[in-house]
Amino acid sequence: MKYSPGFRSSVVRKASDGSGRSGADVARETGVSYATVLSWIEKYRLGKLDVDDATGMTPEQRNPGEKLTLLLESKTLDEEQKGEWLRQHGLHSEHLPLWEQELTAVMNDKQTDPNQKNNELKKENKRLQKE
Repeated sequence: MKYSPGFRSSVVRKASDGSGRSGADVARETGVSYATVLSWIEKYRLGKLDVDDATGMTPEQRNPGEKLTLLLESKTLDEEQKGEWLRQHGLHSEHLPLWEQELTAVMNDKQTDPNQKNNELKKENKRLQKE
């Protein structure tokens, strides 16, 4: 999976913000593999990854996996923390409910498509058996 520069920057910031979270902790929180997190931290240390460039990505450019991760992370914050968190990620409060609706719709579509195809195949099977 290809992650956006903004997401990579936010992961590196979490691991190096002085909160005492290890790379493994951040990997578990974000769903990114530990090796990938370590790679991003190393790139940051070598100057190949700019963590201040996270705002260059618009919320619409984020992939569904990033949206889900950010949405879940936002659910753990209280209202005082959420404002600062939104600013750090270049988001507005209206993005979160929109993403929740978008991801719910995607999941509902994935659940109905196999059922619909299954029903169509059953009908076709019955028709063929009658012939």
